[in-house]
Amino acid sequence: MNAVLHPIEARFEPMTASWFDAVLRVEQSAYDHPWSRGNFSDSLNAGYQAQLLAAGPEGASELLGYFVAMKGVDEVHLLNITVAPEHQRQGWARVMLDALVLWSRSQGALWLWLEVRVSNARARAVYEHYGFRHVGTRPAYYPAGSSQREDAVVMSLGLS
Repeated sequence: MNAVLHPIEARFEPMTASWFDAVLRVEQSAYDHPWSRGNFSDSLNAGYQAQLLAAGPEGASELLGYFVAMKGVDEVHLLNITVAPEHQRQGWARVMLDALVLWSRSQGALWLWLEVRVSNARARAVYEHYGFRHVGTRPAYYPAGSSQREDAVVMSLGLS
């Protein structure tokens, strides 16, 4: 029997502290080394671009994903982009990247930068398919458990 797929109506809204519990549930389910409440709070306090992708009626929304990005002089640095595990492989990362690129261009950015774990082949493939290029490596950038560190692949996307 084939499952009937129903389209999901999604919307972006600014991340606020009232979403932190839901964001942390997703973050902890998606990563071995998740961001903390303090990381998200500090990002909001610093004025970083932090957007949620939610579905369903306001007040009873389901969190599909989120991103946090920092604006620089002529660039934007993507700090965190996460799709809730139960909504992965449905195109939501691309939707969020599209929104981030539009916002970045509106801010006058010429480049979008990110780091991704060397071991995260699935995310690297998403970024490469989107048009990001591998431009370098940051040795021992990420924690990897029990005093271990993991390299980061540095990727960039031209926005001009």
